[in-house]
Amino acid sequence: MKVLIAGAGIAGLTAALRADALGHDVEVLVKGVLGEGCTAHAQGGIAGEYGPGDSPALHALDTMHAGDGHGDPVAIAALVDGAIAALDALVAAGVPFDRASDGSISRGLEAAHSLPRIAHAGGDATGKAISDALVARVRASAVRVREGAFAADLVTAGGRVRGIRLLTGEELDADAVVLATGGAGRLYPFTTNPSGTTGDGIAMALRAGASVADLEFVQFHPTVLSGREPFLISEAVRGAGAVLRDAEGRRFMLYEHPDAELAPRDVVARAVARQALAQGSPVMLDATGVHDLAAHFPTIDAELRSRGIDWTRKPVPVSPAAHYLMGGVVTDIDGRTTLPGLWAVGETARTGVHGANRLASNSLLEGAVFGARLAEALDASAPDAERLSDAEAPWSQFVLHSQLYSGTDRDRDEKAGALSGANRDVEATPDPFSRAALQRLMWEKVGLLRDDDGLADAVHTLHAWKAPAPRTPAEQEDANLLLVARAVASAALARTESLGAHFRLSPAPTSTDPALTPSALIGAA
Repeated sequence: MKVLIAGAGIAGLTAALRADALGHDVEVLVKGVLGEGCTAHAQGGIAGEYGPGDSPALHALDTMHAGDGHGDPVAIAALVDGAIAALDALVAAGVPFDRASDGSISRGLEAAHSLPRIAHAGGDATGKAISDALVARVRASAVRVREGAFAADLVTAGGRVRGIRLLTGEELDADAVVLATGGAGRLYPFTTNPSGTTGDGIAMALRAGASVADLEFVQFHPTVLSGREPFLISEAVRGAGAVLRDAEGRRFMLYEHPDAELAPRDVVARAVARQALAQGSPVMLDATGVHDLAAHFPTIDAELRSRGIDWTRKPVPVSPAAHYLMGGVVTDIDGRTTLPGLWAVGETARTGVHGANRLASNSLLEGAVFGARLAEALDASAPDAERLSDAEAPWSQFVLHSQLYSGTDRDRDEKAGALSGANRDVEATPDPFSRAALQRLMWEKVGLLRDDDGLADAVHTLHAWKAPAPRTPAEQEDANLLLVARAVASAALARTESLGAHFRLSPAPTSTDPALTPSALIGAA
């Protein structure tokens, strides 16, 4: 089978290597250079190194709890049951995990985990170690890699995905197309994600009519160094004993949640944001009591010292930033989407594992486990069975697929106004479209703390904007961001209750309009 994979993080490369081992003809498309992307930036580790008293079942409970009960039990079971094999495969691929004195893989603790079960490499350089090992394996395999190849759209024929059209116009045929392009952190001006994380795969799927779900659930990491150049300070630092303090030095998280700094990410991020707003300045992450910071967190230590910050002596200012997208292209546990011939994996996919809020260090695990499952399923799938039926897909709180493409639409604006109760001039012209304007809008209206009027305003503005016809990589990214932003904002407007990372400051009245309720999956017409 000819397999075409767009994206080269842990999910895409795991799928590529396993598919190659199974005898498939595999080509990987990379928008930039192989080894770039979110995986290499991951400071946190990979969950699933179970010690005494721990088990996959307990890991599953923690995953469901962190996801605010919104996770899919079948997908979560697949994740945790595949953890040991996934870690073994990474060790075999050459990942140099940190070891204890007895030679076993060291286990770290991170927020919302009941027990230490996080494997790290190089202290806080786990993602880079995994990326380097997988890239080396791919380079030594029969997998073909095409760098600088921007996948712009899916090629469909006869009701089936048949390949990918590059931005250059070149069309590449395939029996199976796999989307593994990561998330969409660049929807926001403040993010932990690298510059190329622009929702490309999700946008391609939307344009082709594939179903998506749960895009309203955007995770904001609570401890990102404040300033013009955001830098993630891993959750593992709090797992090692660092605490959050307000302007008076008080540990405010003690009053927010029984687990204090180790509460689920959405809880900590909101508390950090509220405290910063109340005091008019960022909160402080105090790691001065953590032993041997430079040895345990060399990447963070080097970065902070390069900025003139000695975090062993004084606390550092932190703020939340966009970090991870729980939703995406709807798949089953083997990566099948609702379009025959199209598969998705990693942050691009919505497997249901993360629910409404991702548990720390489950993202690398998801890529490793489901990347391998997808490759195995390629062999097992007959052509007419290579799709997830609409009946099997989860309900999605979304406007209809066709509405994401409209410009200024009076009916849509009236629906948004009815949901929010706001009286707005639907003929008003918003500021001209630009990536910076989109990011400001998403941060202010569809960010960590949301309200009815802001969400309705965002939907109105996003649909009034029109991106230019893409001719350059930057223009293609802008078009993708605009389309995904419409989907995220529309999902957030439609979900009237707070759940996990989607937090409404005020409840919205329930709409009876079927286009604004869980009546249809995007693309499921």
